[in-house]
Amino acid sequence: MSLTKVKEIHTMSFIFKKKVISPSELIQTYPLPEKDALIKKERDEKIQDVLTGASDKFLVIIGPCSADHEDAVCDYITRLAKVQEKVKDKIIIIPRIYTNKPRTTGEGYKGIVHQPDPEKEPDLHEGLIAMRKMHLRAIAETGLTAADEMLYPENWPYVEDILSYVAVGARSVEDQQHRLTISGMDCPAGMKNPTSGDFSVMLNSVVAAQGQHTFLYRSYEVSTSGNPLAHTILRGAVNKHGNSIPNYHYEDLARLFEMYNERDLANPATIIDANHNNSNKVYSEQPRIISEVLHSRSVNKDIANMVKGVMIESYIEPGNQKVSQHIYGKSITDPCLGWEESEKLIYFIADHL
Repeated sequence: MSLTKVKEIHTMSFIFKKKVISPSELIQTYPLPEKDALIKKERDEKIQDVLTGASDKFLVIIGPCSADHEDAVCDYITRLAKVQEKVKDKIIIIPRIYTNKPRTTGEGYKGIVHQPDPEKEPDLHEGLIAMRKMHLRAIAETGLTAADEMLYPENWPYVEDILSYVAVGARSVEDQQHRLTISGMDCPAGMKNPTSGDFSVMLNSVVAAQGQHTFLYRSYEVSTSGNPLAHTILRGAVNKHGNSIPNYHYEDLARLFEMYNERDLANPATIIDANHNNSNKVYSEQPRIISEVLHSRSVNKDIANMVKGVMIESYIEPGNQKVSQHIYGKSITDPCLGWEESEKLIYFIADHL
């Protein structure tokens, strides 16, 4: 059936609008330059050493809630790169370039992959191009390779050569396709606790991601060898009344350590997400939360060995705005810590490791 005929069948649930660019076409059109590939290889090795325990450096995964405008995002990462140079002996900064934005109700801005221009209609073909171009520009201008959220498992081939870290969100972590896709990645992957907060569900996702699987992926039967760098992310939870339940406290970390010990998993590690339900979505609480996490690490060696880093939502301007307000470097999704506070926080982390 041709695409034209499909469009004429108005009773169908799916309307096939147009075919988007393939991963091979996109990579061929916008390749990763050899010099930047070498930078990524070096950074990947350093990040892997942290997660395996070969290095005692600390990961700081930091950046906007969603990467909405290329110029502002790259400006922000350029600032991060200057700070990275000053803290390189203790910290590895991984900028968040989150090009897919999960929406609880399915409404609102879904990220640059959906809308390269947040004020225009969705265009996923152009969005895939914009996603890759932003990541490539960030590496070229700053030497920092980034993290992105694996909201859509089928998007991985578009960015597999440029990402240094992948996060699986609270609403995706229970999905089998996400877990199995992560098992085929040669990239560190953080599996967040589900919105219910269940540590067992989160750890089961790590078990699956570290395992070997055979499944359908992008029209192929594929097999995977498992991802030993899959680990957990604590982001807080929501109870049945809709109230936030933090899980970054000392007791939570001790419990997670015990549960890791009950399972035969490679490289037990966790990252603490200082925003979302850990902060009750009050972005200004992130420095206080991180301070407590650093204290917990300082008084318990097991926790120090397990907690490999923190995740921070941060941008140039503090807070957030409506899409129509056009304030440069201010989030159009969840509110973020501003640059001045973020820079101070990174130095604080370095001083307390």
